[in-house]
Amino acid sequence: MVRAIWSKIILPRFEEWKQSDRSILGWAILTGFFAGVLAVILKRAVFGLQEGMFGLGEWMKASWFLGTGPLLGLFATRWVIKKWLRGEHPGPGVPSILHALSQRRGRIKRTWMYAPLLTSALSVGLGGSGGLEAPSLQAAAAVGSEIGRQTKRTFKRRMLLIGCAAAASLAALFKAPVAAIIFAVEVIMIDLTAASLVPLLLASLTALITAELFLGQEDILSTPVLQAFELSRLPWYAGLGVICALGSVVFSKIYLAASHGIARMRHPRIRIWAAGLFMGGAVIFFPSLYGEGYHVVNGLFKGHSAILAGDMTMNLVDPEGWVLIGFLMLAWILKPLLTGMTVGAGGVAGIFAPAIFCGALLGYVYALGLNSFLLEGGIPIGNAVLAGLGGMLAGVLHAPLTAILLAAEVSGGYALFVPVMLTSAISFQVARWWMKHSIYTQELAERGELLTHDKDQSVLTLMKLVDEIERDHEVANPHWTLGQLIPMIERSSHNLFPVLDNERNLLGVVDLQEIREIMFDRSIYDELRVHEFMVLPAAVLESQTKMEFVMTEFERTGAWYLPVLSGGRFIGFVSRTRLFDTYRRYLKEASLD
Repeated sequence: MVRAIWSKIILPRFEEWKQSDRSILGWAILTGFFAGVLAVILKRAVFGLQEGMFGLGEWMKASWFLGTGPLLGLFATRWVIKKWLRGEHPGPGVPSILHALSQRRGRIKRTWMYAPLLTSALSVGLGGSGGLEAPSLQAAAAVGSEIGRQTKRTFKRRMLLIGCAAAASLAALFKAPVAAIIFAVEVIMIDLTAASLVPLLLASLTALITAELFLGQEDILSTPVLQAFELSRLPWYAGLGVICALGSVVFSKIYLAASHGIARMRHPRIRIWAAGLFMGGAVIFFPSLYGEGYHVVNGLFKGHSAILAGDMTMNLVDPEGWVLIGFLMLAWILKPLLTGMTVGAGGVAGIFAPAIFCGALLGYVYALGLNSFLLEGGIPIGNAVLAGLGGMLAGVLHAPLTAILLAAEVSGGYALFVPVMLTSAISFQVARWWMKHSIYTQELAERGELLTHDKDQSVLTLMKLVDEIERDHEVANPHWTLGQLIPMIERSSHNLFPVLDNERNLLGVVDLQEIREIMFDRSIYDELRVHEFMVLPAAVLESQTKMEFVMTEFERTGAWYLPVLSGGRFIGFVSRTRLFDTYRRYLKEASLD
């Protein structure tokens, strides 16, 4: 009886419910819970490894011991990837997610639910430079994708749940749910609509509560010591915005140069040894560069550089004034350099934390220089650190709203909302003049694989020419007579016929509109050959051509059909009508309304 009720009533209704749009709130909450759990696991694992490394160093009374960490971390990461993950590297977190959305319709590999956690814990926990936000987000996105796959196999649901995962992961790490939602909108390209807002909110709040239960009141970033905002200081915040913009561009260039430079080394072990030894040396002289660096940011929030000034190198010269500023800027340059090396050598880490580190440090140096040499009391240290943090995030990630709201939530209110908003807005706009795309989106944009908030552009990115090719066109021989061609025309529903040689090279096309006058003249059936009346196509496309260019070619030529080649060989036609039908379908699927 119970079994019958279960199989005939409860189970069918559950299957119907889980695929319905009504169930999305429940799946958003589930996604948020798993995202929170994964973020907590990663933070705890990294904290444990870092405590172990520092503890061993103190027990051995060897200040150099920390310098072995980055090398050990890279080798351990490579071993895990080779032995446990079968050589499958998780790749960069956020760009991988964006690529999955644009090229795989949101289908993310199941191994990503744990692979980024294992590898980033080793890479960062043992001393590599970088953040845990991107790996945590990547793992959460894989969970969201899998829930979408198991409940309703549509791109719309997968995209929304991946956005929920991204928001939830960031909310769990920073306990900043509003900034996390905006991050999903700005970076993951989730449309903030009436249909998406509530799932994003529920996922973020669920992850936040989950993190509170497991982490308690422990925060990554402590509340900064701030002074009240004064309107007269606004120009100094504007100046900081320009400095942050320049810093964002330099940060991005250093990171990309370091990661690509190391990656170009052919042998993996050579890459690891080169990066590991350099990073180890840097960590010996600047222990504060170890890992994420949030403890440095928290120290700077309170106006202290002691956490950096206590490093070995600084103790040698007892720096102050310009010497102190020089040391701090050296640490600033080293952070993106070491992060790029960590990633380029095969480690797994993100740029979110390094951007915060460099932003806070830049704000501190700016205030220190301004107050010491130009205008005493020009800008409070804590205020400048918070504004610098926001400015760098806005410039590096191209996410100004995320930066503004994260700074507001971290600081416990909106007391400095105006100066942070000004600094972030200026940094974002000026940085975009030098770099159109962020580190996250640069390579995807260059390949034409980036989804944006431009609906037209996003739909064209989702469409693939190879999926729209009509391959059922009958083929004509150039040596056929018109009489030999007529039977094929009579049995075909097409008006266009490709003319190919024996190796399927496209020689031309026969268009019924062009030969209508001679088709009914039986006197030339045996005299006129196909190659005499065939015409060249208005344009030819390759199968891997981006859809934006395909649409441009249709617009330019005015054609209704265009031939498609693969490796120089004809494979079929693509029609304007079919592309428009597909466009409308994708537009409906991609909309979260």
